[in-house]
Amino acid sequence: MKPERWFDPAKKIFPYQVGFTGPPHDFDAAPSDFVRIAPRSVGAHGRLLHLPVYAHELKQRTDNFHLLEEVVHCMANAGADVVGQVGTNWSHAGGKTPDDIRAFCDRMGDTYQTPFHMAGMCLVEGLRELNAERIAVNAVYFWPDWRDGIVRFLKQAGFDVVYFGNFVDQGFYDTQDEVNECTWIFPGGLAAQSMTRVAESAPQADAIVVTGMPNWRDGEGIPQRTVSVARGLEAVIGKPIVSSDFALYWRVFKSLGAAPVGEQARLLTTLQS
Repeated sequence: MKPERWFDPAKKIFPYQVGFTGPPHDFDAAPSDFVRIAPRSVGAHGRLLHLPVYAHELKQRTDNFHLLEEVVHCMANAGADVVGQVGTNWSHAGGKTPDDIRAFCDRMGDTYQTPFHMAGMCLVEGLRELNAERIAVNAVYFWPDWRDGIVRFLKQAGFDVVYFGNFVDQGFYDTQDEVNECTWIFPGGLAAQSMTRVAESAPQADAIVVTGMPNWRDGEGIPQRTVSVARGLEAVIGKPIVSSDFALYWRVFKSLGAAPVGEQARLLTTLQS
């Protein structure tokens, strides 16, 4: 059982406490990004999954899926009110379906008395919140098997995927190896270029999905994730964007009963009314 003291707000450091877990061997921006758009009453804690050897392969995610339960258990014991999992591909790896992930997240929440949300599933929930049916998938830096896996997952959730493609498919890089060498950090201008190309390829789409956690350099060369640029990108393409990073933040805020501050993308603003 979750320690009884954590149900007493007077015993907690923050009125709202969030735990995030990131993939092995990645310094994860989620705790920092989340706190930047959260009210002062919200605090965040990060915990990496630990694997001595990790090469970002889908099989490794499948083989180590059990580590997610360890994280929820640890975060619940430490007083987290909600736990969020960073990394889109953990939801579809090994052929898992939206029903599989929904059942797993529900079991974690029931077992450790702490809601648990996975980024890949949050894409599904965020799209449903916006009543999107036809979607275009900007698979950004995703390897082909990652791209194909999340497209399958979204189709299984009932969406009509009218377009999907990564940076190589879109013609911005010649090979996947070139993309991989960027270590998920890309020129700031590529965000609008890529999103525009996807929107032009699927004018009938109700929303554009951005998979993964791409980082875009700002004017000072500092990487920032899609949550920081999504509002401007939506204005450029005239469609809502549902990205893995802020879909997760949206679902975490929703479980907390809290809302982000400042001007945000359309999905996050649904919590501000």
